[in-house]
Amino acid sequence: MFLFQMSSSFNPLSVILSQNKLVGPNYVDWKWNLNIVLTAEGYTYVLTENCPPLPTDESTDEERKKFKDWKKADEMAKCYILASMSNVLQHQHQSFGSASDIMLNLKEMFGEQGRAARQHAMRQLMNTKMGEGTPVGDHVLKMIDFLNVLEVLGAEIDGQSQVDIILESLHGSFKEFKLNYNMNKMDLSLSELMNSLQAAEGIIKPNHSVLSPGSPGS
Repeated sequence: MFLFQMSSSFNPLSVILSQNKLVGPNYVDWKWNLNIVLTAEGYTYVLTENCPPLPTDESTDEERKKFKDWKKADEMAKCYILASMSNVLQHQHQSFGSASDIMLNLKEMFGEQGRAARQHAMRQLMNTKMGEGTPVGDHVLKMIDFLNVLEVLGAEIDGQSQVDIILESLHGSFKEFKLNYNMNKMDLSLSELMNSLQAAEGIIKPNHSVLSPGSPGS
């Protein structure tokens, strides 16, 4: 109870966790909600980065601060994780040394759920094609949502591959856009890609053609 009260006072988003505590079968949804809260608080890095070396007499002030900040962030991440578990799971994990240790054990306990959900999300991503008349912005946002779900579930898809997947899912009217994108060796973020596609969409409708993503008017 104390853990939840403490975490709630730091972030109103933690109410999401209090209303969706991990009990086992809801592991995938719980992990998604946890990621939202930890991201908002800036603590997700402790789940992927190793703890800095323990400071010594020779350590610089910067090294000492880095260690102290990491330990504090890790303790807060553990607080959010433990506070959002059922009492049984909380007792099982409260003695774990770090937030990443807890998440690793939970993955071993409930990871098959995540694997099945990841496979389902991947099928949705790869099978989704832009339909005739669908606004390209809506389509790209849907694809980005699938990519975000996959990232939370542990899938690693690099930025260039994400763009390639979205380009391949576009309607045939964007064929010239894709050709120009590849020929010009463009390198856009997902948000930049969506902006370029929306601009190109305005050209397609009246002219039934697409300009290069870097050309005037696109």
